[in-house]
Amino acid sequence: MTYAVVLGESLIDLQETEFDGAPAYREVIGGAPLNVAAGIARLAGPGHVEFGGALGDDALAGRIATFLTGTGVGTRAVVRIPEPTALAVATFDGAEPDFRFYGEPPAYALYQAADLPAGLVEGAAVLYCGSISLLREPFATTARAAWNTDGPLRVFDPNVRPRLLPDAAAWDRQRAIVADFAARADLVKLSSVDAEALYGTEPAEAARRLHALGAPVVVVTEGARGALVSTGDRESFVPAPVVDAVDATGAGDSVMAALTYRLLPSGRPTSHDEWQAHVEFALSVAALVCERIGGAVAMPTIADLDARWNR
Repeated sequence: MTYAVVLGESLIDLQETEFDGAPAYREVIGGAPLNVAAGIARLAGPGHVEFGGALGDDALAGRIATFLTGTGVGTRAVVRIPEPTALAVATFDGAEPDFRFYGEPPAYALYQAADLPAGLVEGAAVLYCGSISLLREPFATTARAAWNTDGPLRVFDPNVRPRLLPDAAAWDRQRAIVADFAARADLVKLSSVDAEALYGTEPAEAARRLHALGAPVVVVTEGARGALVSTGDRESFVPAPVVDAVDATGAGDSVMAALTYRLLPSGRPTSHDEWQAHVEFALSVAALVCERIGGAVAMPTIADLDARWNR
């Protein structure tokens, strides 16, 4: 059975809501890599994805572990450590969340190379790395070692969070991380917001910069508009389905989950048209996620997609 390995953070999102007329927060399991793993499992079924990360020792971590197994995500590469679960407090401007992060040290950052079972990455069809866990050690060293392992296709999403980058030196480190991982990636996915934050430029120019770093394929999502697909010698734009979005949390992660799902059975596409078809599918997944509340729990199954889009 082909499978993906997803390395990165898990945490709890506290999403702003209202109860009895007063501000309140809803507890939602999240973290971009965990969202990706859940999305793959929901699309492909159990046995097709393993999540690698460190969970804390509190009740919140227990809920994350239960969610992973209940969703069909493998946990052979999950470890528990004596730290509290990190929190991300999300407030909203329309459907778009703004995150503030709490917890020091974050439990997810304390994942070590020895925590990865021998042969797990080598045997995978696809390896995902990305997001805020790459900003911290020892996780960053663990991820780089996995990234340099021969075998799987490598997919990368920087998932830039400006609130975690307080000064010019931090931004320089973020750009260095992107350059390092893009150099050996088979696919880089980022958002137009990431492109502006990293390079101060629009998606097509950001894609060209990533190609120059070594990435052969770049997908830049542009929210409700759709996504740019760039394969170096050709670019195209794929429009997104029109929906009434209620919560965009996890939408970008669902794009990466859907792309990984499409890569699992057949490997890396050989034509631009095939990549474009993968992105069209991924945007149909993200649109459905935006119609639901709550990140990881909003990830759809193939049956959900068929029902929503009358396929």
